[in-house]
Amino acid sequence: MILDFSVIWDSLPLYFDGVLVTLKLLLIALFCGLLLAVPLGLMRVSRAPWVNFPAWFYTYVIRGTPMLVQLFLIYYGLAQFEVVRNSVFWPYLSSATFCACLAFAINTSAYSAEILAGSLKATPNGEIEAAKAMGMSRAKLYRRILLPSALRRALPQYSNEVIMMLHTTSLASMVTLIDLTGAARTVNSQFYMPFEAFLTAGAFYLCMTLVLVRLFKLAERRWLVYLAPRKA
Repeated sequence: MILDFSVIWDSLPLYFDGVLVTLKLLLIALFCGLLLAVPLGLMRVSRAPWVNFPAWFYTYVIRGTPMLVQLFLIYYGLAQFEVVRNSVFWPYLSSATFCACLAFAINTSAYSAEILAGSLKATPNGEIEAAKAMGMSRAKLYRRILLPSALRRALPQYSNEVIMMLHTTSLASMVTLIDLTGAARTVNSQFYMPFEAFLTAGAFYLCMTLVLVRLFKLAERRWLVYLAPRKA
């Protein structure tokens, strides 16, 4: 089998446009998801059942259902309700880009909240006792000690979530968006060359994954250096 590189070369502008759409979806989803994950993570470590249970139920439901089902429910499902179509939110909910970003943000917020909650629970008692000894209030303890420390320690696990979310954005093509996978599907439908079309998309995903891995390694080297074992 010989690859037709002319098809790949001629289709590169479409793939680059798809990369931009993919990165846009990824960045918006991660930003909004992390904003939601922080309060959810704090709720998950609360000892009060009325605070902990809603966050637990939210993360349980979101993590327990497929991403594609969530995307279809938001983009296709909500449109069947007349009250939604007549609401002020319909101009947004009728947009494929908005629905994709919303679904991805909801999905990553649940996973990120659990990552953050686990990191908060793993905070060494010495850090907490030292903060209390300095007379810090509970709010100041979380703001200055617990949350920054937990976010740094969560970097390795969060990097995996970011990479998984990058790959998850490929589902955006299921709601008419021409992201990277959508570009591959378009090329395949035009030339009937699935191997060239999806191999090129896979190469782009691989390059973006390598860049993300490298960026997180640099971040870990900077912010997690204090956790590295000391040389004798």
